[in-house]
Amino acid sequence: MCADTPQTVEYKDTLNLPRTDFPMRAGLPQREPDWLARWAEIGIYDRLREKAALARTGENNEVRQPFTLHDGPPYANGHLHIGHALNKILKDMVVRSQQMMGRDARYIPGWDCHGLPIEWKIEEQYRAKGLDKDDVDVVAFRQECRKFAEGWVDIQREEFKRLGVSGNWDDPYLTMKFHAERVIAEEFQKFLMNGTLYQGSKPVMWSPVEQTALAEAEVEYHDKESFTIWVKFPVVDAGYYSEDTIKFQSVSDALENPIRPKMSDLVGAFVVIWTTTPWTIPSNKAVVYGANYAYGLYEVVDTPEESWVSKGDRFLLADKLAGGVMAKARLEEGMWRRVRDVPADELAGLSLKHPLAGAEGSNGEWDDLRDFRAADFVTDEEGTGFVHCAPSHGMEEFELYRDLGMLEQVITYNVMEDGRFRDDLPFFGGKAILRDKLNKKNKTNPWEGDANAAVIAKLVEVGGLLARGVIKHSYPHSWRSKAPVIFRNTPQWFAAIDRPVGDGQDTYGTTIRERALRSIDELVTWTPQTGRNRLYSMIEARPDWVLSRQRAWGVPLTCFVKVGASPLDDDYLLRNPEVNARILAAFEEEGADAWYKPGAKERFLGNDVDASQYNQVFDILDVWFDSGSTHAFVLRDREDGSEDGMADLYLEGTDQHRGWFHSSMLQSCGTNGRAPYRGVLTHGFTLDEKGMKMSKSLGNTIVPETVVKQYGADILRLWVAQTDYTADQRIGPEILKGTADSYRRLRNTMRYLLGSLSDFTEADRVAPEAMPELEQWVLHRLAELDQTVRKGYQAYDFQGVFQAVFTFATVDLSAYYFDIRKDALYCDGDTPRRRAARTVLDILFHRLTTWLAPVLVFTMEEVWLERFPGETSSVHLVDIPETPAEWLNPTLAAKWTAIRKVRRVVNGALEIARRDKVIGASLEAAPTVYVTPEVADILGTVAFEDLCITSGIHVTSEPAPADAFRIEDVADVAVVFGMAEGEKCQRCWKILPDVGTHSHPGTCARCDAAMA
Repeated sequence: MCADTPQTVEYKDTLNLPRTDFPMRAGLPQREPDWLARWAEIGIYDRLREKAALARTGENNEVRQPFTLHDGPPYANGHLHIGHALNKILKDMVVRSQQMMGRDARYIPGWDCHGLPIEWKIEEQYRAKGLDKDDVDVVAFRQECRKFAEGWVDIQREEFKRLGVSGNWDDPYLTMKFHAERVIAEEFQKFLMNGTLYQGSKPVMWSPVEQTALAEAEVEYHDKESFTIWVKFPVVDAGYYSEDTIKFQSVSDALENPIRPKMSDLVGAFVVIWTTTPWTIPSNKAVVYGANYAYGLYEVVDTPEESWVSKGDRFLLADKLAGGVMAKARLEEGMWRRVRDVPADELAGLSLKHPLAGAEGSNGEWDDLRDFRAADFVTDEEGTGFVHCAPSHGMEEFELYRDLGMLEQVITYNVMEDGRFRDDLPFFGGKAILRDKLNKKNKTNPWEGDANAAVIAKLVEVGGLLARGVIKHSYPHSWRSKAPVIFRNTPQWFAAIDRPVGDGQDTYGTTIRERALRSIDELVTWTPQTGRNRLYSMIEARPDWVLSRQRAWGVPLTCFVKVGASPLDDDYLLRNPEVNARILAAFEEEGADAWYKPGAKERFLGNDVDASQYNQVFDILDVWFDSGSTHAFVLRDREDGSEDGMADLYLEGTDQHRGWFHSSMLQSCGTNGRAPYRGVLTHGFTLDEKGMKMSKSLGNTIVPETVVKQYGADILRLWVAQTDYTADQRIGPEILKGTADSYRRLRNTMRYLLGSLSDFTEADRVAPEAMPELEQWVLHRLAELDQTVRKGYQAYDFQGVFQAVFTFATVDLSAYYFDIRKDALYCDGDTPRRRAARTVLDILFHRLTTWLAPVLVFTMEEVWLERFPGETSSVHLVDIPETPAEWLNPTLAAKWTAIRKVRRVVNGALEIARRDKVIGASLEAAPTVYVTPEVADILGTVAFEDLCITSGIHVTSEPAPADAFRIEDVADVAVVFGMAEGEKCQRCWKILPDVGTHSHPGTCARCDAAMA
C-alpha cells in the first residue's frame, strides 16, 4: 500500500528517533579553553585529593591506595616542543587512568631552573648592554637568572595546561625555590659527610665554549669531520725495560745480557701512532702497544714523487695494520718491505722521543724521553697498533698511569678553560682548539679553531708526519651549545661510586654502584624491559660522578677546604655538623644566594672554626644533581608527596637513561641506599612523517601550539594514545588527518549513545538475565574489554587500550550492534527488547566515557555533561565502573561468533545485489541461507532476519546450489539472493505480507502495536 506525504510525516513523528544537542562537529580549538576554565573553577584536582583524604579517614567507605608519578623537570627556558607534549600527555594519561581505577593518583609538576642555558641568556643580555658578567655582582646576576626562569615557568605552565594536563599547577616544585635549594645543599652535604665526596684531577668532558665540565647526560653525539694524522716517534735507544726499576737500561747493558738479542737495527726507526686529535700531540707523554699483537719492522725501498718518507726509512707497525698505514703514506706495494718480527720483549726495551724534541724554539719542552710500555686498551682493529698517550686528555691513559703511580710525571696543563693552549707553550701558545663562535662558512667543521692546523703544520716542518687525512666519526658535543667537547684534565669534585658509603643503609649494597645495580634488578619495574638493560650497562661501566661546574647560577657545593692541605689529606674537607646546619638554615630563609653574600664564610663557620684556615668552594653543583635530588624535596617533604618518599613511576624519554633516571638513581643510592622509584617508563623520540629527526632548518617541525589551534588538544592526545611510545613515533599533517578521522568515528559513536538515551530513566532498566541474547553478548564483550582496559592501563599500554576500545566501538558497536538494534530502538514501542537495548546503551555509556576519559579529556567531559549536567559534575570525578564477572559468558560468545560468520556471508551476497542495483537497501531482500544442521539449529533460536537487517530470511540445511554465493574463509555457508514479498511498511520500511491489514494504514503489525 502506498501512503501520501502527510501520512508519511505522521508515521515519522511516531518513531523514537535519537534526540541530542551534542554536535557532530567538535570545534575543539574554540571549546577546549572553556572546559579548562570550568575545571579550574570547580577545582577538579583538589576535589580528587579531598576524595582521597576522606578515603584515608574512612569517611566515604573507600580504600584508595596512593599512586605517585614524579615529574621529571623540564627546563624553564623556551616554548614547548612536540617531545614535551608527548611526555606530559603520557604522564597525564597515566595519572588519570590510575585515578579512575581507584587509586589516589598525585601529580606535582616541576621545573629545572638552574644551569647554563639560563645563565647564557642573561650573559647575552649583558653583552648587548656592553656589560661583562664578571663585573656584575654575583647575587644580582643570580637574581636576573631567577627572574628569567620564573617567566618561562609561567609560560610553560599555561602551555602544558592547554594540553589538558591535570595536576597541582598552583603549587609546582621548582629547583630554585628556597626550600628546594636548601634540600639540594643538604643532599650534597650527605655526600660530604658519608665519605663519598672527594676532589680529584682527571680528564673530564669539557666545553671550551661554555667553559665548564659536562656530565655524560649533557653530551650528545653527532657526526664530525676531524683531522687525522700518522705521527712518527723516533726510537733513540734499544735497551730493555725493567719492570722492577721502572727505568730504561742502555743498549750496552742489553748487549751484555745473553738472553737479549741485539736490537741496534731499531735505533733510528720510527714508532708510528695514529690520532684524530692532533691538538693533543703537544701533551703527549707516552706511547703504548699491545703485548699480544704481532709487530714488525718495515723499510721503505722506493718512494713516489711527493712523499713525507725517504728511501731507507724504517717503521714499527702492527702487522695487521701495516699495509693500510703504508697506503695512507702513498706507498704502493713494492715500495716497502717487511724486515723482521719485533717481539714484545724487544718493544719493551725501546726508548722514544717526541717528534718535536729538539725543534728550534722548543725551549726543551719535549726533550724528555717518552714512556713506552704495553697497555690493555690497545687494539689492532684500526690505527697502527701503537697509541699515543696524553693522560691529561684521555681517561684510559689517565687510569693507566694513575694505577702505575706515575701521574705527576705525565700530567700536563697545556689547555686552558677556554680551550686555548697556555700562552707560554712553544709554537702553539694561545692557539684555540675550537672557535668561540660558530663559523657558518665552514660547513664541515664550523667550530674548528687554529690549534689542529698549527700542530699539523709544525709536525710537517720537523719531519714528524707520515700521513694525514680527514675522518668522519661520531663525536661528543654539548647538547646546549652544539659545539664539540674535549677531554681536559682539571680539578673537579666527584662522588665516588665504588667507595663504601658510611651511612649504614646497606640493604642493596655498600657502594653507590652496588646499590644502583641491585635496585635496578630487585626494586624497579621497567617499561619497556629494555630500559633496564640500558641503565644497568651504563651504571655498570660509568666512572665517578663529576658534581662540580664552573658557573654561577645554581646551588653551590656548600663545603670548605683547608688552606695548604692536599685533597688526599684526611682533614682537607671540613666536616662539621654545626656549620652544615647554619648553611641549611640560611638557604631555607634566603635561598642559595646566601652563599655569595659578603661575609658568608665567616657567617657559616661561626665561632666553631677559624675562618682563616679554610677556603670557601664556589663551584656550583651539576644541574643533574639538582634534578636527581627532587625526590627529597617533593616525594619526601611535601604533604602531597609520597608516604614512603618513593615514586611509583618516573616517566621520560630514552635519553634520560643517561640523564634523570641515572642521576636520580645515583643520588638516592648515595643518600637513601636505594632507588627513588619503583617503576620507570621510557618513551622514544618524535620524528616527522618520513622518519626524519625534526629540524627548523629542514622545516619539518611540528609545534604543539599549531596542532592545538588547528585540531584541538584532544587530537594531539589521541595521536599519543595511538602510537607505540616505546619506539620512536612519527607525526605530520597526514598522520594527524588520520587521527582526526578516528576521532570523528568515536565522536559519532558517543553521539549515537547520547541520542538513544535522551529520556532513559531507571524505570527503563532491565536486569541482565532478562535481556535477549544479543544484549547479553554485548555485556560479555564489555566484561572482556573491562579486563583488557584495566590490564592495559595498569601496564601503561595506552595504544593497546585505545585499539581495543576503538575496535569495539567501531566494529562491535557501530557496524554490528547499533546497526541491528537501530530498528528496535526507533520502531519498537515500550517493549522488553527496547528497554534491554537502552539498558545496555546506558552501561556502554558509563564504560566508554570513563575508559576514554584519560585520553580524550575534553570530549568525554562534553559527552558526560550532555547527560549529567551540573555545576560540579565531571567525568573526571568518577571512577571506571566495576563490571560484574558474571557477565562473562564464553558459551554464549561462541554461539554468537558462529552467527556472525553466517551474517558475513549474507552481507556479502546483499552487497553484490546492491552493487548490481537489484536492491537499494537490505530490507528489500529475503535471502535463503544454506548451512549445516548444527548451525541451522543455532540460527533457529534467534530472529536472524533482524540480525541481517532484511525483511525476511529462510534458513535451510539442504544442499546449496552450485551458483550460490560463498566466502572462502567461511565453510559450509552459502546464500541465494531473494526479494522480500509484500508491501513496505511506511514506518519501519520492512517489506512484509501483513502491511496494510492493521488499524494504522501502511504499517506492519509491530508498528501498528507501537502506535497504539
